[in-house]
Amino acid sequence: MEWYNEPLKWNIDGACLSMEVTPHSDYWRKTHYGFTSDDGPFYYRGQDGEFEVSVKITGEYRSRYDQMGLMLRIDEKHWIKTGIEYVDGTNNFSTVVTHDFSSWNVIALMENPVSIWIKAIRRMDAVEIFYSTDGKNFQLANLSYLPDKQPVMVGMMAASPEGQGFKAVFDDFSIKRLSDQRE
Repeated sequence: MEWYNEPLKWNIDGACLSMEVTPHSDYWRKTHYGFTSDDGPFYYRGQDGEFEVSVKITGEYRSRYDQMGLMLRIDEKHWIKTGIEYVDGTNNFSTVVTHDFSSWNVIALMENPVSIWIKAIRRMDAVEIFYSTDGKNFQLANLSYLPDKQPVMVGMMAASPEGQGFKAVFDDFSIKRLSDQRE
């Protein structure tokens, strides 16, 4: 795995990645706000074909829009990020899908769970995104387009657009290839 926008402080201990998220960092393109940001920490590996990726995330969110989760990225104009985004004291399960312009989908969680489990399944030109508050029962949150037959960078991302950063912990990150029934 490698870094895109490596944070100043990070550590890997077994199956746990922890980092101090870079202050004033984000991923966003154009829509509504009129700016583009592409500078949040992202620890990833290349992956092709169909696969399932999962991770457990725990963050010490402090400032509006503090966020962490998974990212699937082709390039700076084509990517999906999904996870927790902290807005006005509430943890929201958030997905941003970008094809030159970003679109944002938000699910306000009824409680502010300490941790969230996320999984994304890429099949052909679609990515199914799920979340869980207990690591067992997963809820579909989004079905998004991502161009087919292109390798992606897939991994753990975080950002702190308005804040001074926060501690982010990622546990049990895994990627498994799906068997391709069409071959």
